[in-house]
Amino acid sequence: MTTLRNRVQLVGNLGMDPEIKAFDNGRKLAKFTVATNETYNGVNGQERTETQWHNIIAWGKQAEIAAKNLHKGNEVALEGRITYRQYEDKNKQTRYITEIVLNNYLVYPGAKKQ
Repeated sequence: MTTLRNRVQLVGNLGMDPEIKAFDNGRKLAKFTVATNETYNGVNGQERTETQWHNIIAWGKQAEIAAKNLHKGNEVALEGRITYRQYEDKNKQTRYITEIVLNNYLVYPGAKKQ
């Protein structure tokens, strides 16, 4: 049961190519966004679609593989864990970020490539 405690699964489209950052110690970080859509009927019965954007990060070898295989527009299924962090910006404002740390992903066959 411990593997189910912090697990996120999403199916959506990449909003950008992964951005890679290399650190002095040789470790790599990939960052990208995924959009998920939810369709529902509004108050007046009209179909509406709501898009949510998710910040995804990958570390190490997973970051390198993601950067090579993932491209803006790809439809992907991904699994990871949710994390929260905060930082202080240059104006001394506290900013909060929610991210999903990537564990696994699958690019759908025939998915859009750019």
